[in-house]
Amino acid sequence: MSEKTHNADFDAIIIGAGFAGLYMLHRLRDLVGLRVRLVDKAGGVGGTWYWNRYPGAMSDTESHIYRYSFDKEMLQEDHWDNRYLMQPEILAYLQRFAERYDLYRDIQFDTAVESAHYDEDTDTWTLGLADGSTMTSKYLVTAVGLLSRINKPDIPGVDTFAGDLVHTGAWPADLDITGKRVGVIGTGSTGCQVIVASAPKVAHLTVFQRSAQYSIPSGNGPVTEDEIAETKKQFDEIWDQVRNSQVAFGFEESTVPAMSVSEEERRRVFQENWDRGNGFRFMFGTFCDLVTDEDANKAAADFIRSKIAEIVKDPETARRLTPTDLYAKRPLCNAGYYEVYNRDNVTLVDIKENGIKEITPKGVITEDGTLHELDVLVLATGFEGVDGSYIRIDLRGRNGQAIKDHWADGPQSYLGILTAGFPNMFMVLGPNGPFTNLIPSIETQVEWISDLIAHSEASGAASVEVRPEVEQKWTQMCAEMAEGTLFPKAQSWIFAANIPGKKHSVMFYFGGLKEYRRELGEAKQDGYAPLAFQPQKVLA
Repeated sequence: MSEKTHNADFDAIIIGAGFAGLYMLHRLRDLVGLRVRLVDKAGGVGGTWYWNRYPGAMSDTESHIYRYSFDKEMLQEDHWDNRYLMQPEILAYLQRFAERYDLYRDIQFDTAVESAHYDEDTDTWTLGLADGSTMTSKYLVTAVGLLSRINKPDIPGVDTFAGDLVHTGAWPADLDITGKRVGVIGTGSTGCQVIVASAPKVAHLTVFQRSAQYSIPSGNGPVTEDEIAETKKQFDEIWDQVRNSQVAFGFEESTVPAMSVSEEERRRVFQENWDRGNGFRFMFGTFCDLVTDEDANKAAADFIRSKIAEIVKDPETARRLTPTDLYAKRPLCNAGYYEVYNRDNVTLVDIKENGIKEITPKGVITEDGTLHELDVLVLATGFEGVDGSYIRIDLRGRNGQAIKDHWADGPQSYLGILTAGFPNMFMVLGPNGPFTNLIPSIETQVEWISDLIAHSEASGAASVEVRPEVEQKWTQMCAEMAEGTLFPKAQSWIFAANIPGKKHSVMFYFGGLKEYRRELGEAKQDGYAPLAFQPQKVLA
């Protein structure tokens, strides 16, 4: 007789209570009918938006599409005041969503997962928790986010600082920087947001810049009731465009090569999009080849450099702020980033020219011997992105293989969802998933995963996993796509370049959301042929 060999606590356990985990809980529990438990080390829902409460924390996706699209009633009921959502608004939105779908009863907060081991005899996952307890399930879904493992720099004396030492990814709710001497290390997306928001509040702001950035104005500002009403009328068309676009940011991507028009026309288009704002719009909505053609890329970079020269009054500060590398990192946008450096209470320190020697109880000492006295030191040093959230867990699949060993030469996956040798484990936004606005990608992946689990349950399979040759083919395709762009030539976290000693690795699928959805659709239509389903064991 064939029957289930496992007697697990749950049918599925989900790790992470952000956009991905909450939607996955709803799908698996309410649509597939499984017994599901969602766990998160945080004290509430939100994922990234629970932890990243730093001043200026904001989505750079426009408000009307930084939300779930599947619930049309909620789309019509919700409201937004500005072009972009700030962290408190996003957190409140996710709290409303959890309440709307009665998700809290199946969420376990303050629960950190330290290990997850697959048992081949019982086809179950056993999770080891920080409090010493365990829980088991047939399926494991990791909704841990792209950016959750904090990257703390190894600077001599960093732990001796006597003031408030904070990382932007774990900002204390009670920290008030008003009137204080604040230092910020790092000028990535988070660092730029902190800098812009903090400068008007603090007594003095010292920015320790590791890399000069290409930053586009965000164009943030109020939206009218008429604009919101018109958007709500067009939601079907808007979401159809998003799902059938490349980066899924809600604008039509350009099909015009930059060098096919005159220099005057290029500058007009760049200026028009600079005025409108948004980093992804500037990179993908101006011309079609900024990330594939070096001449086109240089034209865009030169335009942004000219803007820095126009905006920043002090020539030496402008020089330090001006990037010299390719315009080929994840695009940034901020309201008034370069203007901040015209303030009397802001000092820029280029640590490539004048490095940090050590941190003392009083502040930061640079190589020239200057002590920058501080009350608050902010580490805007980012995260060990994408795979970092996995290798920090003792995660083991078949034959006890650790995922860090499986990914020793760089992370591998099929669709950014499955990885070979880890049955019944599904990643949302895992390595080599799509490089897009995250929410449409999350919805796409969650729906595909829940459909796959429903299919596996209906077929009576004990487990499902990707075939190794399929994983290898997908990983190779992602690498080839990346090499067809300029992105790998820039030092960026999206290729693990921000982690000292870590191997340069491809982390994303650059084929766009439309093609990615086609790939998922074909796999499903083919009866999930790229995957291997194992039958239930026969009990004696």
